[in-house]
Amino acid sequence: MTPTERRAFLLRGTRTAKLATVRPDGRPHVAPIWFVLDSADIVFMTWHASVKGQALLRDPRVALVVDDDDPPFSFVLVDGIATVSHDDRDRRHWARRIAGRYVAPNDVDSYGERNAAEGELVVRVKPQRWVARAAMAE
Repeated sequence: MTPTERRAFLLRGTRTAKLATVRPDGRPHVAPIWFVLDSADIVFMTWHASVKGQALLRDPRVALVVDDDDPPFSFVLVDGIATVSHDDRDRRHWARRIAGRYVAPNDVDSYGERNAAEGELVVRVKPQRWVARAAMAE
């Protein structure tokens, strides 16, 4: 995929990403996330005490994949470094942006407010490496 095709793929519909982090004992942890793009960065939110939240606060290295499991099968894989914000304005802004992608328009405000709560983290992944393949089964 070209960078333009990759971006379009990532933004299509309500696809989720599967985020990989590392637990304290070295075991991998993978969890689905809702995300949006901010330029080339991937932005999502998580609770500070969740497995992924704790992993990100300890080790900022992540991998994530977004895939299309319908034939002819495509995917985008990202290796990157995450930064975390605890800022209230960031939480409110990104909670609404993410809600705008995944929930019904009349639920955006309530979802955004709920997910902007103290304790939620705004996570920004700066990609260091991309692997993107379209139509794998063609």
